[in-house]
Amino acid sequence: MHFIPEELDDYVVAHSESEPELLQQLNRETYQKILQPRMLSGHYQGRVLSMISKLVNPKTILEIGTYTGYSALCLAEGMQQNGTLHTIDVNEELYDFQRAYFNKSGYGNQIVQHLGNALDIIPEINTAFDLIFIDADKTNYPNYFNVIIDKLNPGGIILSDNVLWSGKIIEDLKSDDSDTRALLEYNKMLKEDHRIETVILPIRDGLTISRKIG
Repeated sequence: MHFIPEELDDYVVAHSESEPELLQQLNRETYQKILQPRMLSGHYQGRVLSMISKLVNPKTILEIGTYTGYSALCLAEGMQQNGTLHTIDVNEELYDFQRAYFNKSGYGNQIVQHLGNALDIIPEINTAFDLIFIDADKTNYPNYFNVIIDKLNPGGIILSDNVLWSGKIIEDLKSDDSDTRALLEYNKMLKEDHRIETVILPIRDGLTISRKIG
């Protein structure tokens, strides 16, 4: 979905930072071999994630939803030299695919893969985070927020993907649409929670930036 005319969107992409060669390869291979390649963050959003991470310069990053590892590598670009990125996914079939690209990058020994349910795994990770990226099953977004907020350092950032959900969040809600219902709840939670300050960016499918106050 384009929130601005496609020609203007193309101009924005053309005049933003170029996609690194390794991520170009990952992009191509994802589209060639992996189901649902549209789940990939892609060139423009990847550069947005990279820029935000570089501005934050996090020592610790948590990613909920690895997919093929594209967004993890973008976030790792801003990580401190001795930093660590924890990334969680339920799909064991993608584990080796992710690791191959992590190892090709300069961040392989800093990226820790976790396989399983994020709601079970996150409490077991004994660290607090400077930057958290949520891009997994939409029905659990409110649950993810509740489990991560106390593990986010003061001044830390939560990035939430797909919060505009192809515009469905302003359409009549269908009774069986649990994803949209969860996102409506989630967006309301972020707006009303006084522990954070939040801005939604209308890029791609919607990206929220939330900063923990204090």
